[in-house]
Amino acid sequence: MPRSKVKLAYISNDSARRTTFRKRESGLIKKAEEITTLCGVEACAILYSSYSPEPNVWPSPLDAQRVISRFRNMAPPEQNKKMADQQSFTRQRLEKTTEKVTKLGTENQHNEMTQVMYQCLSGRLGFECLSIGDLYYLSGLVSQNLRVIDRRLEFFQRHHSG
Repeated sequence: MPRSKVKLAYISNDSARRTTFRKRESGLIKKAEEITTLCGVEACAILYSSYSPEPNVWPSPLDAQRVISRFRNMAPPEQNKKMADQQSFTRQRLEKTTEKVTKLGTENQHNEMTQVMYQCLSGRLGFECLSIGDLYYLSGLVSQNLRVIDRRLEFFQRHHSG
């Protein structure tokens, strides 16, 4: 049976929040341990909470200090290469989404105008209902298709003339 999606919101019940923290904390430590074992990478985890006077440090304070020192000794561009705060992460996602929407819009326009071209060629649609922009786009699309047809004809003439 699949798990239900967890609503990501602050848990107001202190007991439930503490229980969730303990489970998630152990899960996070387990994931850090798994990635170091499976992928041979160095990792550490430091978790501060109001439930414990001391932070939970994995794998040990000395090993965590070594990983942090290694990170701090990197050149700043290397340090920041994979880091993102919420604002930059959101900005990157927005840029990618905007690019995707633009690409899909272009593809959609091309597909729609291809349909219009076929409808015009079959006589089901007249040119008078098209805007000047649509006519220019359609003209380019027809020219592009004619070039493809010309190339195919040249290919067949070269390979099938005998």
